[in-house]
Amino acid sequence: MIHSGELIQLVSPKGKRYLRVFDPDQELHTHDGKLILREICELNYGDCITSHLGKSYTILKPSLYDLLKNIKRKTQVIYPKDIGYILLKLSIGPGATVIEAGCGSGALTMALAWFVGQEGRVHSFERRPEFQALCADNLARVKLLERVVFHVRDIEDGFAVGEADAVFIDVRTPWEYLDQILDGIKNGHPVGFLLPTMNQVSLLLAGLEQKPFAELEVLEIFLRKYKPVPERLRPEDRMVAHTGYLVFARARKERRRVPVAV
Repeated sequence: MIHSGELIQLVSPKGKRYLRVFDPDQELHTHDGKLILREICELNYGDCITSHLGKSYTILKPSLYDLLKNIKRKTQVIYPKDIGYILLKLSIGPGATVIEAGCGSGALTMALAWFVGQEGRVHSFERRPEFQALCADNLARVKLLERVVFHVRDIEDGFAVGEADAVFIDVRTPWEYLDQILDGIKNGHPVGFLLPTMNQVSLLLAGLEQKPFAELEVLEIFLRKYKPVPERLRPEDRMVAHTGYLVFARARKERRRVPVAV
């Protein structure tokens, strides 16, 4: 049974999707007619609700992918195809402490908050309060806000939240903040960057080579979907191609050696 306050996704016969926080006192007006949401109270995910014009809408539990595709945005967002690889490379999991700089509209923030779980924390740094407010609104809508700590400050001043398990930087000139990253991350742990141009990647790599970082990796990810028609299976006419360059490294901070008594 679906309860009030849960996130639901209603899918029309033609595949149009409506993401809503379930409120049994509301109605949803569509091109297929009016849906009385109170009828959902006696249903489960996977069941259907019928509009007053007789059109059947499927009720689904939204996935993280659905949530990311439906965030309110004022900035370019990090795409799911990139987010998946970022989560794996940074080893994001329950209980992790993660630092991100440059939250934008909050797509990556949402994914990080989802995967760190109740015991983990995402420390999000953003200089522009309006972007932070939008990110917080998107997180509150999907009940993930409590897992994120927001900081309105320039990362030039450092992070000052202890050593994190991972750091991800989405700012224009990340090579200017490598010392701050080293101060804010555990030794041997991963750091990631997103950059839109090769010029920026070159400058970042030059900076990383001058600092104690190892295992440098540069890549971009393309995604091509196929038309799911058995009789004429072929790629879609359009694809999600270049969205940004991803750079990864590991911190290799020097540690003071303690003499061994003989």
